[in-house]
Amino acid sequence: MQGNLTALSITIFIILTVVLIGFLAGRDKSVRSSVEEWSVGGRRFGSLLVWFLVGADLYTAYTFLGLTSTAYTAGSLAFFAIPYSVLAYFISYFFLPKLWKVANHHKLTTLADYARERFDSKLLSSLIAIVGVLMLIPYICLQLSGIQDTLQVAGTGFINVKVVVITSFFLVALYTFFSGIKGPTYTAIIKDVLVWAIMLFMVVSLPIMHFGGWTPMMDTIIKDAPQLLTIPTEGPKGIPWFITASLVSALALFMWAHAATGVFTAKSADAIRKNAMYLPLYNIVLILVVFLGFIAFLVLPDGTDPRFALLRLIQTSYGGVGQGLAYSTIALASLIPCSIMAIGASNLFANNIYRDLINPDVKGPKLTMITRGMVFVVIGLALLFGLVFPTALVSLQLLGVSGMVQIFPAIVISLFWKNQTREATIIGLLVGLAVTFTVYSTGTSMGIYEGFWGLSANVLTVAALNPFFVKKNKANAVKEYLFQQQNNQAASLKKGA
Repeated sequence: MQGNLTALSITIFIILTVVLIGFLAGRDKSVRSSVEEWSVGGRRFGSLLVWFLVGADLYTAYTFLGLTSTAYTAGSLAFFAIPYSVLAYFISYFFLPKLWKVANHHKLTTLADYARERFDSKLLSSLIAIVGVLMLIPYICLQLSGIQDTLQVAGTGFINVKVVVITSFFLVALYTFFSGIKGPTYTAIIKDVLVWAIMLFMVVSLPIMHFGGWTPMMDTIIKDAPQLLTIPTEGPKGIPWFITASLVSALALFMWAHAATGVFTAKSADAIRKNAMYLPLYNIVLILVVFLGFIAFLVLPDGTDPRFALLRLIQTSYGGVGQGLAYSTIALASLIPCSIMAIGASNLFANNIYRDLINPDVKGPKLTMITRGMVFVVIGLALLFGLVFPTALVSLQLLGVSGMVQIFPAIVISLFWKNQTREATIIGLLVGLAVTFTVYSTGTSMGIYEGFWGLSANVLTVAALNPFFVKKNKANAVKEYLFQQQNNQAASLKKGA
């Protein structure tokens, strides 16, 4: 189908405007003065900014395009995104404030930093960093895929899509290098406002346009496509897959480097708690987006590529202005998360691979410049990977969730288990990764999400091996800080007795 010049013009105008705002956010030189300032904004963001930032970070173009695509092909399986995010925010309420306090007190900017200090282990820190970077590259690629698909639909016949995509991502890399986390934070406000406005407009207008309202639409689904409203009871993606995918995805959500980056920008633990309470509001949009996939199934012609389901639905339903606003929303949902992900991956590489393994004596200014410069490498690799292996991205991202959840014991369990040892944690992480990739590559998941098998093996390994190494477990500053209150309470009880 031919693109729409009005829609393309609006999309490009909004993207360029937002990129300019990203540059303006970094006009103060202090944002580039240190790794802490550049990557986590000096930990000065209040509840509202953190809400916008984490929301922009987690609800990406892949969320909207992927959910509608899944709903289009697999029906109600797409709803797994709802319980997983609700679970993730509920669980995060209990551990993220504690993690933030440790990171703030000891000036840590990555989860790998925390692991290094908690376990006195550069090896564990580097393993977590390597896993984080490798799993994040396909995720960044998916953001590339999102904007590429959007521009392909909007600009067919008018532009060279690949040239525009490469230019867009170069500009994002440039403003991220220049502005650090402040760039995507302030542009995230625009993106999130557009997401709420445009997505709500679409879920109200599309059922009216095509069916006369929500009730007639639901009647049509029940009559013509009842399979969309049920989850298979068996098969490779049945109810067991739905449950385990929701659980694993929930535990993995804040293990991603970009999610942790958003959390560490907060100015207080209370801001993190409020964030956990209010982030579920985004699920209002998610629930309705799934129904856009159902509408696409009923409206679009047979043979439509599911990858383009939402974009084709927009194209067939609205004029140039409506298309432009919708396309620009999806494009921003690609570019802004890409920026935050690049910051998270760059920070992991510079701090926990380069500094911890290659050059421990690196000075602050040089480390800051290396961290910022890695943005171009990360985004460049993602561009290259996405252009060379476009069909592998979704599978690799889903595998990435299973990989990232393997660091959960090293990060979250260690916040509450004083005697957890580095040896057992390292072996558990390696076992979990090995089991996950073995199950994935051999196709022996038995209808269970691959990461569940890996995490089960991981936790069991840590629990079984920990007693053999507990005598080697030594105190350090982070452990004393984490368990100081617990020790004081024990001392008070002993004194009272």
